[in-house]
Amino acid sequence: MRYTILLDSSNTSLTVGIAEKGRLIESISYESWQSQSEHMILELDNLLSKHNIAKENIENIIVATGPGSYTGVRIALTIAKTIATVLPVNLLTVSSLRVLKDGQAPSICLINARSNRSYVGIYRGSEVLLPDQIMNNDQVMSLIKDHPDYHICGDTKYLQIEGKISNIAEEMVSLQPFLIKADNPLAVVPVYMRD
Repeated sequence: MRYTILLDSSNTSLTVGIAEKGRLIESISYESWQSQSEHMILELDNLLSKHNIAKENIENIIVATGPGSYTGVRIALTIAKTIATVLPVNLLTVSSLRVLKDGQAPSICLINARSNRSYVGIYRGSEVLLPDQIMNNDQVMSLIKDHPDYHICGDTKYLQIEGKISNIAEEMVSLQPFLIKADNPLAVVPVYMRD
């Protein structure tokens, strides 16, 4: 058996999952603001032990590389790069916004960028409708108003609107066929956006 590890710590929660042959076996996702580094490796080790997965059976790691929290993005990426280098396994990267999408539905994906700004990307299935970028929140609200049929995804309490919280690990698995393997895991860098 060949397994895929799924990691994301780019926002206020952490997500760890394991998949096999394009099917999510199990994932853990919970609020862990400013403590992802303390829990991520432990959660991954627990999942691998629970499912009796030896390190030799890991084939891929999918990691969300940003945009998002400056420190949060680096936590999952550092863990993924270390594992990909030591074992070695394939490292696949994905946008932190893209994994927030709602399946095949057109989705406006949002992460709080602070200072009255948001990280924004719009996706429909595997298609990118609006590449990841940073916008002020007034622009975001106009974008939402202009697309009333699009799903709003992410923890959007900071905008005083309700957003759909997707299963990040499930979205990572669904995107795996569209992701590109990093030629050199050590060269992969976080995605930070500035206006």
